[in-house]
Amino acid sequence: MDYDRLISEALATPFEGWDFGVFKDRYEEQTDRLPWNYEQLVRDSMADVSSMLDMGTGGGEFLAALAPLPVRTAATEGYAPNVPVARDRLEPLGVEVVEVDEDDALGFADGSFELVINRHESFDPREVHRVLKPGGVFVTQQVGGRDLEEVNLALGGPRHEVYEWDLGSAARGLVEAGFEVTWKEERASEAVFRDVGALVLFLRIADWQVPGFSVERYDERLRRVHEEMPLRATAWRFALTARKA
Repeated sequence: MDYDRLISEALATPFEGWDFGVFKDRYEEQTDRLPWNYEQLVRDSMADVSSMLDMGTGGGEFLAALAPLPVRTAATEGYAPNVPVARDRLEPLGVEVVEVDEDDALGFADGSFELVINRHESFDPREVHRVLKPGGVFVTQQVGGRDLEEVNLALGGPRHEVYEWDLGSAARGLVEAGFEVTWKEERASEAVFRDVGALVLFLRIADWQVPGFSVERYDERLRRVHEEMPLRATAWRFALTARKA
């Protein structure tokens, strides 16, 4: 397919929630081969709790798949278009969905939850500590600051604003906030963009990847990437569990 058609389709493709099925096989991450399973980490931690918060629930897809949920389950979401999607999916399950602006103001009382889960959402460790009950658990999987840095290099764009974000810095912040880190691991895996349209669609969704990205601004570089496809990159993931002392 020619460049202009791929770009037009990428700009017109609708996207809601956080369902990467829209890419089909045009963008692939080998993160399904991580040595841990985030869903299983969460399910294990859910076993004996009656209250849980899901930070950055997206369209609520992952949280809904965990049902039956603890008696009190809430979710936050900071991307406005996702909020009604999440409410439509989660409120019938009894989940309170709260729109938030900043991760350092979650909008819940002190000691509200026994479990806080977070997949690929930024967080303030002090705020997570505040909303957890004593002995409460935080489970998170994060995207490292060097994630897909080959994309930024190929486009000649700036690197991530949180380039130094990794397992070590996350663990240190949690310990400083009063947590005991009980388990942690980090892993790199391959990611592949099969065509430039998939790349542009990804950059529409993950608008933090290349700050200030637009097709017009990066047209020359995108055309060069188009000629050299596929684009291979490195996906950085880390996960940890922590307990509030």
